[in-house]
Amino acid sequence: MARRSFSLLKSLTKPTTSFSLTPIPTSRSVTYMPRPGDGTPRAVTLIPGDGIGPLVTNAVEQVMQAMHAPVYFEKYEVHGDMNRIPEEVIESIKNNKVCLKGGLRTPVGGGVSSLNVSLRKELDLYASLVNCFNLPGLPTRHENVDIVVIRENTEGEYAGLEHEVVPGVVESLKVITKFCSERIAKYAFEYAYLNNRKTVTAVHKANIMKLADGLFLESCREVAKKYPSIKYTEIIVDNCCMQLVSKPEQFDVMVTPNLYGNLVANTAAGIAGGTGVMPGGNVGADYAVFEQGASAGNVGKEKMVELKKANPVALLLSSAMMLRHLQFPSFADRLETAVKHVISEGKCRTKDLGGDSTTQEVVDAVIANLD
Repeated sequence: MARRSFSLLKSLTKPTTSFSLTPIPTSRSVTYMPRPGDGTPRAVTLIPGDGIGPLVTNAVEQVMQAMHAPVYFEKYEVHGDMNRIPEEVIESIKNNKVCLKGGLRTPVGGGVSSLNVSLRKELDLYASLVNCFNLPGLPTRHENVDIVVIRENTEGEYAGLEHEVVPGVVESLKVITKFCSERIAKYAFEYAYLNNRKTVTAVHKANIMKLADGLFLESCREVAKKYPSIKYTEIIVDNCCMQLVSKPEQFDVMVTPNLYGNLVANTAAGIAGGTGVMPGGNVGADYAVFEQGASAGNVGKEKMVELKKANPVALLLSSAMMLRHLQFPSFADRLETAVKHVISEGKCRTKDLGGDSTTQEVVDAVIANLD
């Protein structure tokens, strides 16, 4: 729009002397003015986790060290087959306020409860955020995809309220509350407002679950009234999935109950380039845990671990999100720029992105591109 306006003005005024516009440098934004003491290194709880987790968290450690980023890690061994998260780990996160973690393997069917879910409930990390976007140089079926999926993280089908009524009959309860629905809606609209996003779409199944999803929608509508500058829309979850795979560029910020958000985020990630490149995190009023954005494949296959060819990009970008959360924006910019340059160049890519590079080769390439 600015170029068209300038061209029209030029034709109307017909200047007699020619001139050229001086290129505006883009390498550095308006300076970030820290408060005294903001450069003090911050402790971050680190949970390598299972499967590819130790590989990709080690990648982050190497890059942070190469950047001389003002963070240091308190590392704890936690695995998905544990009965519970050790108390010292919870205390570390509560003290540090921030955690970076790899995936924790969750048994399918029987076995212990998901420690991923337990951690979110223990710390009241009620908002999950996954950013699904096209990376320059990475070919995908759709272009101009830039979707942020904000998912309620503490209730819904993940409430864990299941029991066997009689042999052969199991009842699983879906819990939706006005309190949790309102606060996730507020977070979604606040995120949109602070990040200059234009639209928030609520995903639901209120045509069938009229009371539960109806309450979620009612809460979203009430919050939407407080943000008149942001467009608010609603979409039924099955139509949402169809629209995502056919025209994903229409979506901006999406706010969802718990289960739908998991499905929508993984679908959007697959459309935009794969789960190996999508960053994300979980946040509450007091604490934040950053991890690979989409859950599918965050533990990986044993063969990938043996060959050491896990894709570290998603967790590297998640750690850039973490650096911004810690108010270290220049380090976040450097890391994100280096990762995007490596992807765009195309020389070092793991198998999921069409290459054959190892995790370490990608890490070395990212470090080499740090400015």
